[in-house]
Amino acid sequence: MTTSTEHSLSSQPRMHQKGTVIQEFGTVRQYPIGLSHDARMYSCQRLNKALADTSILYGLYKKSHWLMRGATFYQLHLLLDKHAGEQLELIDTLAERVQSLGGVAVGDPRHVAEITSVPRPPDGVEEVPAMLSRLLEAHETILVEAHDAAARADEMGDDGTNDLLVSQIIRTGELQVWFLAEHLVDTPLVRV
Repeated sequence: MTTSTEHSLSSQPRMHQKGTVIQEFGTVRQYPIGLSHDARMYSCQRLNKALADTSILYGLYKKSHWLMRGATFYQLHLLLDKHAGEQLELIDTLAERVQSLGGVAVGDPRHVAEITSVPRPPDGVEEVPAMLSRLLEAHETILVEAHDAAARADEMGDDGTNDLLVSQIIRTGELQVWFLAEHLVDTPLVRV
């Protein structure tokens, strides 16, 4: 029969463990998926770049959602949260594609900040048009990269990466750009 002291010790979590890195970032493991090592390496590099930029875009959407002001507050508050949710889904999809190619998905926010090309916004609150413009510029950065990466992935025979970039990253980004850009159009005053 065990004592209560022995029993409680055996159920204690072993915390503060340290481990050995078993796969370095920037490497790929071999999976039997019909793609060359070079194609998988290239795709993982480009996908991790898209993953970092998309992670930053998600953060920009949430920041703008929280800090929204003015007469269109409610509509933009809801729209930006919807777009943020869609970007969050893309983050997971990108990371899973990197992993399925045998790579290591970028996950630490500090590492993301080192990889991204999306400029850092000011820490304070910008005017609404500036926040929307910043989101549009981040989208364009991602879309330019995605078009290039999709074409190159296609050339290398990586249909899965090409499809993800075109059908999800590009199409989602283009639709979100349209919705944002329409909020920056000057509309004439109606005179009665």
